[in-house]
This record gives sequence, C-alpha cells and structure tokens, in this order.
Amino acid sequence: MEEQFPRNGRVEWIGGAVERKGEMVSREECCLEPGVGIDGEHHASGGETHREVTLIQHEHLGAVASLTGRDSVDPALLRRNIVVSGINLLALQERTFRLGDVVLEGAGPCVPCERMEQNLGVGGYNAMHGHGGICARVVSGGTVRVGDVVSELTR
Repeated sequence: MEEQFPRNGRVEWIGGAVERKGEMVSREECCLEPGVGIDGEHHASGGETHREVTLIQHEHLGAVASLTGRDSVDPALLRRNIVVSGINLLALQERTFRLGDVVLEGAGPCVPCERMEQNLGVGGYNAMHGHGGICARVVSGGTVRVGDVVSELTR
C-alpha cells in the first residue's frame, strides 16, 4: 500500500535564508543545483550534501500550530525551504521524486533543532518531532515554482 501514491502533490511555499540563522525570505521560485541546493541559500555553500534542500508537508503545519498553542504557523519559522501539500513526504524520504522539472532524492528526515524553541516558543522542539519533513539531494537541477507538481518517479 505504501508503494502507491493516488495523486500528485503541489509546491505551496518556497523560502530560504542567505546567511546562517538569517531571516527566511519567501520566494515564488528558486533555482536548485546538484551538489549545491538552492542557489543563494546559506546551505548552498556546500558540506551538508544530504541537506541540499529541506521540505515539509503543508498538512503538518496545523499539527505544529496546535501543539504549540497557535492558530497557525508561518512556514518561515520552521526553517524549511519548500512546503508541499497533497503527498506523503515521509514516504518519499528514501525515494526519487520530482518538483516541477527538478529531480530530488529523499535523504532522510529533517530533525528539529533548538531554533524551534526560539521560533515557536516552549514546546516547539517537541512539536516538530514527526512533523519536521525531509532533507533531499538535488539529482537534476532546474527551477521550482510555487504551484509546481510534486510526484514520485516511477521505480
């Protein structure tokens, strides 16, 4: 059953920070490069090849908000690069998938850091457990835009 995806997802939000611990800035599109990640984003300086891009599932934003006593959560506070809806990201964490024309390979879960306590308040770190999304490597680069389709590649 977990091998089947009944429908594709959608890119809902894109963001990045140009410096470590810098403000996350929302964008309508971004350029992804293999071995680099998001062009201009601070992780693009290299080193963390498993974390070229981070993704979180839109459906989990409500759970994080609820667990931290908020009505909603601004995706920029969660320090993830791309928010997607309509597809199970956790099932893609060890698969190859497509965002628009870009091909990514899931590299495992994106675990929360101490910034979640700072950004979300007390309990923010724990609220992100199981809802932190995934890290991915860029296999084939290109431009990702808000509204692009998210789909698993056929094995």
